[in-house]
Amino acid sequence: MEAGGERFLRQRQVLFLFVFLGGSLAGSQSRRYSVAEEKERGFFISNLAKDLGLSVGKLAARGAQVVCDDDKQRLLLDRQTGDLLLREKLDREDICGPVEPCVLHFQVFLETPVQFFEGELLIQDINDHSPVFPNREMLLKIPENSQPGTVFPLKLAQDLDVGSNGLQKYTISPNSHFHVVTRNHSEGNKYPDLVQDKALDREEQPEFSLTLMALDGGSPPRSGTSMLRILIMDVNDNAPEFVHTPYEVQVLENIPLDSPILTVLARDVDAGNFGTVSYGLFQASEEIKQTFSINEVTGEIRLTKKLDFEQIKSYHVEIEATDGGGLSGKGTVAIEVVDVNDNAPEITIPSLTCSIPENAPETVVSIFRIRDRDSGDNGRMVCSIPGNLPFILKPTLKNFYTLVTESPLDRESRAEYNITITVTDMGTPRLKTEHNITVLVSDVNDNAPAFTQTSYTLSVRENNSPALHIGSVRATDRDEGANAQVTYSLLPTLDAHVPLASLVSINPDNGHLFALRSLDYEALRAFEFRVGAADRGSPALSSQALVRVLVADDNDNAPFVLYPLQNASAPCTELVPRAAEAGYLVTKVVAVDGDSGQNAWLSYQLLKATEPGLFGVWAHNGEVRTARLLSERDAAKHRLLVLVKDNGEPPLSASVTLHVLLVDGFSQPYLPAPEAEAADAAPAAPLTVYLVVALASVSSLFVLSVLVFVAVWLCRRGGAASVGRCSVPEGPFPGHLVDVSGTGTLSQSYQYEVCLTGDHETGEFKFLKPVFPKLLVQNTEREIKRKPQLQE
Repeated sequence: MEAGGERFLRQRQVLFLFVFLGGSLAGSQSRRYSVAEEKERGFFISNLAKDLGLSVGKLAARGAQVVCDDDKQRLLLDRQTGDLLLREKLDREDICGPVEPCVLHFQVFLETPVQFFEGELLIQDINDHSPVFPNREMLLKIPENSQPGTVFPLKLAQDLDVGSNGLQKYTISPNSHFHVVTRNHSEGNKYPDLVQDKALDREEQPEFSLTLMALDGGSPPRSGTSMLRILIMDVNDNAPEFVHTPYEVQVLENIPLDSPILTVLARDVDAGNFGTVSYGLFQASEEIKQTFSINEVTGEIRLTKKLDFEQIKSYHVEIEATDGGGLSGKGTVAIEVVDVNDNAPEITIPSLTCSIPENAPETVVSIFRIRDRDSGDNGRMVCSIPGNLPFILKPTLKNFYTLVTESPLDRESRAEYNITITVTDMGTPRLKTEHNITVLVSDVNDNAPAFTQTSYTLSVRENNSPALHIGSVRATDRDEGANAQVTYSLLPTLDAHVPLASLVSINPDNGHLFALRSLDYEALRAFEFRVGAADRGSPALSSQALVRVLVADDNDNAPFVLYPLQNASAPCTELVPRAAEAGYLVTKVVAVDGDSGQNAWLSYQLLKATEPGLFGVWAHNGEVRTARLLSERDAAKHRLLVLVKDNGEPPLSASVTLHVLLVDGFSQPYLPAPEAEAADAAPAAPLTVYLVVALASVSSLFVLSVLVFVAVWLCRRGGAASVGRCSVPEGPFPGHLVDVSGTGTLSQSYQYEVCLTGDHETGEFKFLKPVFPKLLVQNTEREIKRKPQLQE
């Protein structure tokens, strides 16, 4: 039982109790109106806006509706004027039948906020029906020994009107033997009774033909007539009498057709034909004649029409037993219809909102009414919706319910809800009715576009063609429609050195990125910027992502020779002693490449030499060395053409020319340049001149070495200043030292310090200077000491 109760609460079922909800939420008394029947369509009843104290505009804005209890929309509310009008012509007899007064109940309900008002419309009767007898002619048999004052009941006339317009009295055509009196029945019907005024003589007058008239109370009155034939019969002493009267019986409303209801019995003590009894219905209305039949011989009453407790709850049937002599006895059968649970609950939805904006607070989805035409437990109902939905039911006025959202809805989580409203009665067996409502959640711009990545890395090769597609960014929006349409844009960059507007552009519709101009790896290796994605909602929401573009190097820079310098006014000559062994380091070609990676990998090759096979170039470091021992037969002057080539595709190259002079020793004076071949024929200078020249050269080198040593020492102490002059970390080529070591013409080691200019976009070399170590000074002093020996 506890588990069932919890399940009952979890489903949020609401017990529909008519007694307790009768006036709990109405807020005001019922408003009463009246109208005469048979008024034409559009007939004005009253101004509801004025009656409810609302303006006409507010009445329309709040979606006012009128709902009648019988589910037939007989009334019309003009929202523009607030007038309550007739939707159709009303027939009081069709709506209420004999019930008086005839009241049509209706409700007026307003939305946002929900409010109910009850109303009653009294339908006034007009005299539009005449009394009608069931037969145009009635036959009455009276024994001749009947005494004056005897009363003979006659069949009544029917008038569909009520009140003063209904049947009021009966009259009969003038005669000396009979008159008619009007008898009031407990049910409100008026019956005619024929009263005998004087003794009858069959031999004198065996038959009477009289006109029976029924009159109503209308103005002017309406009437109906029937011909009454009275036959004077021979004497029959005893009339039939029913054994039980009244008969009472209960019948289930779902009893099958032609089922027996009960059997009545009447006895006549007369003998012969006068004691034979026949049965029939007496004073029966059309409804009773259509619903029941009686066997004339056996008195068995059977059902000829389906019963409906909701339409008629009981029947009062008058029966008659007549003997062979014409005498009759009257009886009554009271038939009570017992309700069974044969009507499923009904759901009427006069107001429904099919679309609800997401994130909205408590919102009315629907206002509906439930009804069960059964009674008792069979008519008591439970209304529920599934418990896993964000909706709740609220009971309002009487049998009205309001379906509202329990919490704000999220379209991105669920865009559509199918709500099943279930109404179950408490009868046995239980009957239920289900109604499905589809609620769509409309979109609100509550989701910003989201990029598929927080950052994007794109790569483009330098020297690209303008308007080249270099990549794409993509953002999605969980909303729909215009709220999900994403527009892309470039966001301003904080780096003033990156002219973003001239570098890239973005397609606002699809996020494609394009390079606007050709990029140069040596000038700009990478740059970053942010892109924004905004939807078209109101207000618009946006997000951003970081894009990093890497410029890939292309082999567009040929090697650049740092040493020996090719733009000097005079060529550089390398001195090589003839006593040098194989592998002797003559010099070192130093070159750099503005590219990077394998495009900057350099290789060296000896293209041309005065005497092939005498010198060789190391491919990886550019060192020029002797390939074999020198001899006296080797020429003194040699010209070498060295090719420097990078490893790009296609490879780029540069060439450098070296002049090498073979000497017998370092004290041999410097010879003229190779280009001055015409001077070779001149006679040799005296030995003294050579010694003076050699001494001056050595002295100059010594002084220069001391100055360079001091400068290097000061540069190292300067620290940051030296770095500022010789180090450019942001440039494409960091500063480095190129070593040239060996025992060549100058028996010392060379260090070339290569620095780039601070302007990384130009990539030009700032300066190139040799750095002489202390060993150079020592070698110079040693050469000076050797001079006298050479002179001797």
